[in-house]
Amino acid sequence: MADFIVASSKPWHRQAFDRVSQREVGKWRYVTTREELTSCLVEMTPRYIFFLHWNWLVPTSILQSHECVCFHMTDVPYGRGGSPLQNLILDGQTSTMVTALRMVEEMDAGPVYDKRPMTLDGRAEEIYLRASELCWQMIDWMIAEEPVPVPQVGEVIHFRRRKPEQSLLPTTGKLASIYDFIRMLDAPTYPLAFLEYGEFRLEFSHAELEQNEIRARVVIRRHDHCPDEE
Repeated sequence: MADFIVASSKPWHRQAFDRVSQREVGKWRYVTTREELTSCLVEMTPRYIFFLHWNWLVPTSILQSHECVCFHMTDVPYGRGGSPLQNLILDGQTSTMVTALRMVEEMDAGPVYDKRPMTLDGRAEEIYLRASELCWQMIDWMIAEEPVPVPQVGEVIHFRRRKPEQSLLPTTGKLASIYDFIRMLDAPTYPLAFLEYGEFRLEFSHAELEQNEIRARVVIRRHDHCPDEE
């Protein structure tokens, strides 16, 4: 009976893990930090380590001693690198591939196990949940088939990881572009689209584009350097 580790730093993967791991054979562990991963590897020798969403570089020693699989939201080699969802939407893409690939030292450069198509409609949170379902479908398939990954083919296009300050809402452009900008950042743990207004920051979410207007939820916060009066 094989062992499996699922690693994710994002909250939306836990519920699916609890559901899927109960029906699958083998011993399953879910880790959310580097320390938990290291501890797990002392206790077990997994057949696969599945990285659904991970914020840290995986040590070379782990990549070389275990079959590590990551899931990337582009049709690699197009779109290697950080913030794939946001970069795809900014590039005008309306659909993509979710790719399962073996992890190597160079980011997103490993051979490919599988690719599955996915639409980019909706809020970022909705898209991430949609991608999660596809990842679990590929995990089921990989456990059953144990496929041999094949090298990537095509022109390499790199994406740059976005920084929090890049969530500042653009001041010009079409309404559709502003709508896309708000929705592409609308997920837990991500810096929402925002505007600065004096001592305040206005954060936008749950945008809806209707004819000639955008309706959105707005949360107003004081800047850290402007604490509320006692």
